[in-house]
Amino acid sequence: MRPSSPSLDASTADAPGAHDGAAERVADDARTVGGPPPTGLAARLRWAVGPYVALTKPRVIELLLVTTIPTMFLAAGGFPPLGLVVATLVGGAGAAGAANTLNQYLDRDIDAVMNRTRRRPIVTGRVSPRAALVFGNVLGAVSLAWLWFAVNPASALFTGAAIAIYVVGYTMILKRRTPQNIVWGGAAGCMPVVIGWSAVTGGVSWSALLLFGVVFFWTPPHYWPLSMKFRRDYAAAGVPMLPVVAADTRVAWEMIAYTVAMIACSLLLVPVAGMTWVYAVVAAALGLWFLWSCVQLLRRAQDPQRGPLKAMSVFHGSITYLTLLSVAIAVDVFLPL
Repeated sequence: MRPSSPSLDASTADAPGAHDGAAERVADDARTVGGPPPTGLAARLRWAVGPYVALTKPRVIELLLVTTIPTMFLAAGGFPPLGLVVATLVGGAGAAGAANTLNQYLDRDIDAVMNRTRRRPIVTGRVSPRAALVFGNVLGAVSLAWLWFAVNPASALFTGAAIAIYVVGYTMILKRRTPQNIVWGGAAGCMPVVIGWSAVTGGVSWSALLLFGVVFFWTPPHYWPLSMKFRRDYAAAGVPMLPVVAADTRVAWEMIAYTVAMIACSLLLVPVAGMTWVYAVVAAALGLWFLWSCVQLLRRAQDPQRGPLKAMSVFHGSITYLTLLSVAIAVDVFLPL
């Protein structure tokens, strides 16, 4: 299952998400290098477990699950069985964590070069490459088995495909070879909606494919602003993200094109999935708002006198867009219109 999303790491890599103080302490403990273990049972537990939690990239998983739950509501036409939702989320989170762990194992060489990733557990030595490889494979196998028996075989198969797309397709093949890496590798981050739909129905439908399209076309304008922010990191690591090899104006134009396609998919849900006018208005408003942020980025790229690019504002806006659209989908199911 931003498996990120792409989007796992590539669709939502290190995307900010809501987290409490406990999560922050886990992250801090995971970054501690050297020195004796802390005293106190809770602190020692965080010190031991924290690096493995960090390997799974929990913030990325949060955003992936945001799209899964509304999809299950839409597929069920209401509330799906609570046990099914929990089983799907547990299996999906485990599979996404496994894919993220294997991504860090394979990318440990470039993670050591990039400032944004140089404190990840494998790079700092808190987790050995072998331990990470074993952990990722075991977590993935357990998650797929869980989905097969606790949800259904279709969801397990789609989840396996998502892991393969992210780990093999994106991390091993595309990431270091093509500026379009995030576009095609981002298909892994779209799989949660297919997995959620198949968990409820046992298959897929045009509605599920349109939801897939929303996330697929959302991924480039979500991730490329982050790549703009860290372009020097990617250049130093030899990763040809589009903002590294192309002018900002070209990147902005492509972001606008993908955003238009994303809006189209979101609005096609109205006739195909039987959404109400309330969803239609919200989806259109959100889409136009995010499109305008991309247009503003283009204008600043074309004329530097307008000020800095503010790429991270677009990045954070993309997260807001997908979150609110997901809420709109979930709420719309229950509207008597």
